[in-house]
Amino acid sequence: MNFKDFSDDTEDSTFTQQQRLFAAKRSTWVSVAINVLLSILQVWVGVFSKSQALIADGIHSLSDLVSDFVVLIAGHHSQKDADVKHPYGHHRFETAASMVLGLLLLAIGVGMLWSAFGKLQSPHSVEQVHVTALWVAGVALVSKELLFRYMLSVAKKVKSSMLVANAWHARSDAASSLVVGVGIVGNLLGYPIFDPIAALIVGLMVTRMGWGFSWDALHDLMDRAVDEAEVQAIQDTLLSTPGVRGVHDVRTRKMGDMIVVDAHIEVDAHQTVEAGHDITVQARSRVLQRHRVLSLMTHLDPWKKADLDHQLVQPK
Repeated sequence: MNFKDFSDDTEDSTFTQQQRLFAAKRSTWVSVAINVLLSILQVWVGVFSKSQALIADGIHSLSDLVSDFVVLIAGHHSQKDADVKHPYGHHRFETAASMVLGLLLLAIGVGMLWSAFGKLQSPHSVEQVHVTALWVAGVALVSKELLFRYMLSVAKKVKSSMLVANAWHARSDAASSLVVGVGIVGNLLGYPIFDPIAALIVGLMVTRMGWGFSWDALHDLMDRAVDEAEVQAIQDTLLSTPGVRGVHDVRTRKMGDMIVVDAHIEVDAHQTVEAGHDITVQARSRVLQRHRVLSLMTHLDPWKKADLDHQLVQPK
């Protein structure tokens, strides 16, 4: 699944920038509160239960605060009005934030792989832990999974790839807590090797996820077009405008989670310039109202009705 594809959520395309900002702030502050509570609980119980894995997971939860504040800062800057140096606004702060979150996931994944390899080399160095650590790992797992589902729901509703990246960061933390749980169970059963093997698998998953988000954000920063379905929907809106005879050369590029569009619109060649201008203004207004389009640049082309009475008959 491409988690940055929101083309199916057409009913939510009317969200304003203020509503998107409020939803982003609210969900992110929920994440901050949960991460603070979990990190304190995990580190405190990890120390007293002699679980290095739980302590590491608590530090991992603390690292999530960095990504949360990246989202808050990017959300604030992306809502700034356009200026002379940024005529299209500051929406790409969100794309840059998604890239930072992807790199953060990538770093965490590599760190998990490094730790797993270290444990595989000396599995007997893991101490016997108290069963309380397992209960805390379970609480962390459930909390992170619920946080992921909540944040992903908000992200899809307001069409924010930055929030999607942060939501999947929470899912990676749930996977990390699962690793800790498996490691603790293996420790309690006398099989310490379970911990590094599970950590290695999840480390690969997190690393792959971080690479995917970073790569997607890089392409968006290089003016990648939106998917064909969304381009077709925009073209259909233009074609359904009264007076528009044809549309061609529709080009799109990402601007954060918004879209900048260029299109050639054909109107009757016998129309006056003023009438043609009015048609393009109406077409532009319809697109901005129905789609997540930030700007639509139109080029007016003349359209002539085919003269069927004078067409040359091609020899068979």
